[in-house]
Amino acid sequence: MATGQIGRLLTAMVTPFDEEGKVSFPLARRLAIALVDSGSDGLVVAGTTGESPTLAREEKLRLFAEVKEAVGSSAAVVASTGNYSTQESVELTREAARTGVDAVMAVVPYYNKPTQEGLYRHFRAIAESTALPLILYNVPTRTSLNMAAETVVRLSGIDNIIGLKEAGGDLEQAARIVAGAGPRFKLWSGNDSDTFPLMCLGGYGVVSVASHLVGRQIRHMMELTVQGKLELASQEHRRLLPLFRVLFVVSNPIPVKYAVSRAGFQVGEPRLPLLPPDQRTAAQIDETLKGYVIDLSTAVARAG
Repeated sequence: MATGQIGRLLTAMVTPFDEEGKVSFPLARRLAIALVDSGSDGLVVAGTTGESPTLAREEKLRLFAEVKEAVGSSAAVVASTGNYSTQESVELTREAARTGVDAVMAVVPYYNKPTQEGLYRHFRAIAESTALPLILYNVPTRTSLNMAAETVVRLSGIDNIIGLKEAGGDLEQAARIVAGAGPRFKLWSGNDSDTFPLMCLGGYGVVSVASHLVGRQIRHMMELTVQGKLELASQEHRRLLPLFRVLFVVSNPIPVKYAVSRAGFQVGEPRLPLLPPDQRTAAQIDETLKGYVIDLSTAVARAG
């Protein structure tokens, strides 16, 4: 699948759990369809927002297959297959390819803190293990390690490494990546609040959390940016900022799972060690949600 087919607006999909804390695959299928109906070009499955650290390998593989079967050719499905082990990342990537997904995403290894050369070899090994497009993921707040612009540019020379989800919050670094990697390599924002400025620097799109709720509105803001209507896009960006911020008032995906359930789609509580929001945090999320039309609620209503 070409980068353009993967799309600009990807939702980092939450993983629905039932009352016993088990993955609800029927709900995952319904949520995937509703997200596509509310503006998403594609879905990242079993990533950070999907609580990947607490998902078993078998749960991830079934999620990949079920979500892809649910959305079919209407949206791209990107399987999150990377972790701190190169060997495990390669094995899961190979298994994910057999589920029919369109691409894979691999995060900077966390906890073991490799060198930049180690990062290069890690991602090269994953890319060489599959024919699928690979999106890199840099999120220093989670991994305690930043992947340098020079390393990203070097990796962009590998044919099936097609882009980067950049959640470092460093726009200067993002600009160096855009300049050095060339037009084939795409940059997706990893933070909703960075999407507009990053696209103004030449970024391609976003892997979004807030698109669970306001996917069509984020899509509209991005379309205005691509069309060069920057003042209108800026107004939309500023209007959406309070929602973007409240969804990270405590660790993701705690707020978004709560908000999605409040929007009428019961996705269950996070798995331990994460907890539902406390009363004060829940009230803050509720107050912020009052200021927005929730696109997901409309999609759920249409789906019956």
